[in-house]
Amino acid sequence: MLTKRIIPCLDVKNGRNVRGTRFSADRDAGDPVELAAYYNSSGADELVFYDITASAEHRDIMQSLMKEVADQIFIPLTVGGGIRNTEDMYSMLRSGADKVSINTAALENPDLISSGARRFGSQCIVLSIDAKRRVDGSSGWEVWTHGGRKNTGRDAIDWAVQGVNLGAGEIVMNSIDGDGTLDGYDLDQLQAVSRMVDVPVIASGGAGNLAHLSDALDSGAHAVLAASIFHYSKYSIEEAKLYLRDRGNEVRMDYI
Repeated sequence: MLTKRIIPCLDVKNGRNVRGTRFSADRDAGDPVELAAYYNSSGADELVFYDITASAEHRDIMQSLMKEVADQIFIPLTVGGGIRNTEDMYSMLRSGADKVSINTAALENPDLISSGARRFGSQCIVLSIDAKRRVDGSSGWEVWTHGGRKNTGRDAIDWAVQGVNLGAGEIVMNSIDGDGTLDGYDLDQLQAVSRMVDVPVIASGGAGNLAHLSDALDSGAHAVLAASIFHYSKYSIEEAKLYLRDRGNEVRMDYI
């Protein structure tokens, strides 16, 4: 049985790790390099580094800071933000990333998914989807880009399916409605996308306690991405893994 993964997320803005509610990113959450070293030693399965304003500001990712983070860890690192072409992907992978996460650029140019998968392998290509319940109140979710600033009107589940067909090896479902609320992941969203794709789905947005992590895995997610509950030391990675293991989830415990 494949182990379930716990993935802390570093949302980086102006060189600092930040947190907020529904993509506001208005609270400082520490130094990303120090946090990376901490998570590496405390049992995290992977780490995500998002330069959250790179796409909105039409600039490249903060590569020097990302390399500092990569130098601190021996667990897989996913990097996203401002990646616009396969050369950007290549640069990130050469600088220490194991996977690249694409969002806005993939929507603007879906061929980026397939070209990246051909060049580096699907296992390196993560499609990150910022999804929000439809503004008109109807069922389903729409895709937003540029750090949650622009509504594309695209159906999030359809986009996930297309992304996998183009070669994405993982899907991250970022719930804008849940982000930073600590009220739990969007379980309906996770169930909907997990039924439609055959690659790992990572839950993101809303984790406030350990039960929320378990709920997401029970809803079809293969991994849980979380930030606030770990950055502010509400729970440790070990506490989370023990909790999940006690509820029948296979988790990696060899770091203890």
